[in-house]
Amino acid sequence: MGEIAVLNKDIANHLKASMSGKRYDHTLGVAGTAKKLAEIHGADHDKAETAALLHDAARDFNHEYILQMCQKYNITADEVEKAVPDLLHAKIGACMAGDIYGIKDSEVLDAIRFHTTGRKNMSILEKIIFIADMIEPGRDFPGVEDLRELAFKNLDKAVITGLDSTLRYVIERGLLIHTDSIEARNHLLGC
Repeated sequence: MGEIAVLNKDIANHLKASMSGKRYDHTLGVAGTAKKLAEIHGADHDKAETAALLHDAARDFNHEYILQMCQKYNITADEVEKAVPDLLHAKIGACMAGDIYGIKDSEVLDAIRFHTTGRKNMSILEKIIFIADMIEPGRDFPGVEDLRELAFKNLDKAVITGLDSTLRYVIERGLLIHTDSIEARNHLLGC
């Protein structure tokens, strides 16, 4: 077993003890999906698994603890993140990956950091974690099967479709849209 595989096993064991069962099952689903997508799209499957395992490490934190962690890691929230603190779990998770698990690979850290919003010029790994989070086997929403199929055929189109779905969701609920999501979509559309 390689060094990264051992690290990923240690991460999974630690997360199992610190996450709710539902969150842990989701995390394993994202990790399995990310590895498969990485193999198909030519990305490093070990990095994909590491990023996927840690993508929601801070997701279950309450708002008060999120703010404490932002102070600890010197994270400055933008206006949308101040209004929707749950978005900060991605940035906090990236910091925790480095601090607690010793992850130094910037590609892995960025995949964790931007898995919720996406961003302009996403790497293949960032796209994989973004879409794996949406299509892992535990997800069930109208169109998820089509999105799963698309993700294995055309990653960029899948990310655009995923962003479109997310944007519709936030608009229908009258929520704020993060500019990173708009920039990610526009960039993928060639703008």
